[in-house]
Amino acid sequence: MAAYVIADVEVIDSEGYEGYRQQVPATIAAHGGRYLARGGETEVLEGSWSPKRCVILEFPDMARFRAWWTSPEYAPLRAIRERTTRSHLVVTQGL
Repeated sequence: MAAYVIADVEVIDSEGYEGYRQQVPATIAAHGGRYLARGGETEVLEGSWSPKRCVILEFPDMARFRAWWTSPEYAPLRAIRERTTRSHLVVTQGL
């Protein structure tokens, strides 16, 4: 069953974030992941959630997601993201 990461990312240091933005796609792809959405126009239809930058990733399964999330390649990039953004992330299984 596929795994989907849904992220709401507010970039607070765009210069510092640039390294993350450039390097993270290769780590995602190396673990079988791909972008489904990456910061395009977002419209709130119901509720009070108002994401700044919505990102959706798809991985083949939770095991591949977890391998990426805990990988040594992603660890320094994750630190950059945590330092340069305010982020809310969830992972869920899907079809």
